[in-house]
Amino acid sequence: MHWLAVGEHTIPGGTDWLAPAEAARAATMRFTKRRTEYRLRRLAGKRAVAAVLGRPVDAVSLAGIGVLNRRGGAPYVVVDGAEVPLDVSSPTARVGRCASSAPPGNSLGARSGSTSKPSSRAAGGLCPTTSRHPNRSMCTGAAIRGSEGWNVASNLLWSAKESALKVLRVGLRADTRWVEVSLDEHPRPDGWSALVVHTRGGELFPGWWRRDGHFLLTLASRESTEPPALLPDGDDLASGEPVHSWLDRPLAN
Repeated sequence: MHWLAVGEHTIPGGTDWLAPAEAARAATMRFTKRRTEYRLRRLAGKRAVAAVLGRPVDAVSLAGIGVLNRRGGAPYVVVDGAEVPLDVSSPTARVGRCASSAPPGNSLGARSGSTSKPSSRAAGGLCPTTSRHPNRSMCTGAAIRGSEGWNVASNLLWSAKESALKVLRVGLRADTRWVEVSLDEHPRPDGWSALVVHTRGGELFPGWWRRDGHFLLTLASRESTEPPALLPDGDDLASGEPVHSWLDRPLAN
């Protein structure tokens, strides 16, 4: 597996770097936040695929890489009109996106978040009353509600849960209380720490998590793997800052 971070400031202008289907879908998005996130996810995915395949990252080459979605929402990759055996996940990190790629046969789910206050949905789904042990104890043991430690624990658990639900191709249509997370809090020299997501049905999804500055990244997969290797020519996530550029212009059109 590999990973790459890109910032919003790196999004090319125009649409000539998008595949026709991607450009058409982006044009239907009225809200700046949603359209920007879509374009940034595509850029991260395309650049990750290009790095893995040894392709250039000019507009023509990027347009030849399509990060498309199946009917249920699961992404798949097309290169020069043909589907290729790569699994790509491009989750949100607000300053940018972290794209991960893996070979076929080992479905991948990735999610990123920040160390800031979690959304009410994330907090309500995890802390302090609706999750069973060990998730609830991790949040309440981290620090008082609303502190950085509590925010990190809440966002980390939420991200890990969503990563596993992406592997199952159900996303947040499923109840996040259906999965529980076990975390190793001791990072390796490369910054990654292990995690395992358990479902109530008895399935286990191994994965990894890391913190870079204000951002958290989690990965889950069907099979145990080494943590992803950092691809070249990406942005430094650890020095990034969360941005909300869409606030100045909520509507894209």
